[in-house]
Amino acid sequence: MDVSQYLEIFIDETSEHIQSLSDCIMTLEKEPDNKDTINEIFRAAHSLKGMAGTMGFKRMQHLTHDMENVFQEVRSDKVKVTSDMIDLLFQCLDAIEGYLDTIKETSDEGTEDNEAIIKGLNAFLENAEGKDAPQDETVAAKTEQETQQPQEVSDQKKYLKIEFSDSEKEAIKTAEEAGNKIYGITVHIQKECLLKAARAFLVFKAVEEFGQIIIYRPSSQDIEDEKFENDFSFYLATETELETVLTSIQNVSEIESAIGEEVKYETISAASAKAEEEASKKAPAAVTAKAPEAAPKKDVKAAAAKGKTTGKPVTSRTVRVDIEKLDALMNQVSELIIAKNSLVSISSSEGGNFQNQTFHEQIEYLERITTNLHESVMKVRMVPIESVVSKFPRMIRDLSRKLDKKMELIMSGEDTELDRTVVDQIGDPLQHLLRNSADHGLESAELRKERGKPEVGTIRLNAFQEGNNVIIEVSDDGNGIDTEHVKGKAIERGLVTEEQAEKLTEKEIIDFLFMPSFSMAKQITDISGRGVGLDVVKSNIEALGGDVEVKTKLGEGTKFTVRLPLTLAIIQALMVEIRDEKYAIALGSISNIEDIPVKDIKYVQSKEVIHLRGMVIPLVRLDKVLDIEPREKEPESLTVVIVKKGEKFAGLVVDNLMGQQEIVIKSLGKYINNNKLISGATILGDGEVALILDVNTLM
Repeated sequence: MDVSQYLEIFIDETSEHIQSLSDCIMTLEKEPDNKDTINEIFRAAHSLKGMAGTMGFKRMQHLTHDMENVFQEVRSDKVKVTSDMIDLLFQCLDAIEGYLDTIKETSDEGTEDNEAIIKGLNAFLENAEGKDAPQDETVAAKTEQETQQPQEVSDQKKYLKIEFSDSEKEAIKTAEEAGNKIYGITVHIQKECLLKAARAFLVFKAVEEFGQIIIYRPSSQDIEDEKFENDFSFYLATETELETVLTSIQNVSEIESAIGEEVKYETISAASAKAEEEASKKAPAAVTAKAPEAAPKKDVKAAAAKGKTTGKPVTSRTVRVDIEKLDALMNQVSELIIAKNSLVSISSSEGGNFQNQTFHEQIEYLERITTNLHESVMKVRMVPIESVVSKFPRMIRDLSRKLDKKMELIMSGEDTELDRTVVDQIGDPLQHLLRNSADHGLESAELRKERGKPEVGTIRLNAFQEGNNVIIEVSDDGNGIDTEHVKGKAIERGLVTEEQAEKLTEKEIIDFLFMPSFSMAKQITDISGRGVGLDVVKSNIEALGGDVEVKTKLGEGTKFTVRLPLTLAIIQALMVEIRDEKYAIALGSISNIEDIPVKDIKYVQSKEVIHLRGMVIPLVRLDKVLDIEPREKEPESLTVVIVKKGEKFAGLVVDNLMGQQEIVIKSLGKYINNNKLISGATILGDGEVALILDVNTLM
């Protein structure tokens, strides 16, 4: 069976199970007797085992099987949850994640057996078995049961006791006349198997390589609907030897045994009456018994692929879509918006022949549709940042042990949504910020005690939406940034002279921390302090069109504020003109627009500012910044676009306002990536190209 087509589903669902296990194990560490959590871990490990088995990943299946065994003992109160066990379980998760990474890269699980971890898990089991007498009795009873099993199996082997319909007898006769041997085969599936129907499907796929199944017991529909216990039978017409067929069945994972014998049409006919009589006395459990929970009818093939049974279609309201397909859809929406802008441009051009009412109504209708379509596609692309931040509590727990500091992570706003492309790339910067808080921010327990702080340090991660941006705050109640120390380091590194350093603002001093290789760590550790830290954070966030700010108070703590755009593809923008060049400014960055008389311009440290409603706002002459020819004559009043970045404002001086427009951001690639002022370009309705100004860099 070619399972490669199910690889993506397997990867997605395995990632979900790993995250679920990580969350549950974290909970278990705090509440070792929480039965619900223990059961949830058992179920997740069981599902992982079944999925790995279905895909043929034997090493991964072996590891999850041993994990599941440990939890079976925990469930039955034979093993107590200890911190050593929690550590080992996290090692298991890391190993499973290692398998998953290898599978993503090579479609195979690799050759790592993780023997040390499996040995550790088995040690817990041995400990459980040696703990008390009742356990030994259970083992003895189990052994006795296992020794009796072949007898039960051999009873099942008497195929002639099964009652055949006339059409079934006829099918056996026809197959025999065609020169085939007929084998009656009974397959026993392991008791703990999660996907019995899927196992049966894989068995059928294996034996159909050799011939044709002519009879099913129970019926093929009942097997598909999982209406059987742990065994089922079938009759195969083939020219292959029985041993070969049985070996192929045994190769399917989670199959306990497969037995068979050859049957003849003559014998079946002669024994028909006797079989009927005996079958009524003792029918095989597999035929009569109904599964404890008959699963709803499902596609066995799909079930095998998914790694878990699916309920009624109405319960599942989500569809997995490849991000590339969404990108293609987004590109088409982008082209549609450009076409719409072009029509708007034609309709409003002077001398156009389209000045009739119907045409304008159609344009407005098209505008509504494209805007709605754009919003719909954007909503489909939006995913909660939970998928990224959910791994952080585990990381903080590990750091707490490694650094020997007591700390806790409090997260809020995990359901805040961002564009999928942004979410995929925000994980690393956030991880750096959290590690920075844990390593540099929080003080040792002794120092916290001296300062009258709680022994356990607190790191907070808070996310929320603000206009067209998502804000993610990472803060701690630790030491804060010692700006004097940073200043000293900057002088020592020759970045500034002592005279220059005296004039630096707190923000300018903190900005040194975002320079490449500027580490404040007293010693280099594998947690932070290798110079791969805040500079990476800054460049990664700016590459996404966002920015990062820092607020700190010595002795009280630090807060990093990351601001990210909701989307990177289509934005509402204000189109402006500077001389005869057109530029776009993202609407999300604009606070308001003012008409300022030239006589109202003031100077602070020889820089132009305006005083507006109690605020002093610096002026930015865009013509100078963009190196455009100056005006011959200064007008009496200036059109100023007031833009904001966090809590800071600036006034951009423009010549004309052209109005608001929905624009498609086109990347300029590597051609002018040295100019950070321009974040991209857009194609206007008349085919002209307008550059998009990056307000963050300007400020």
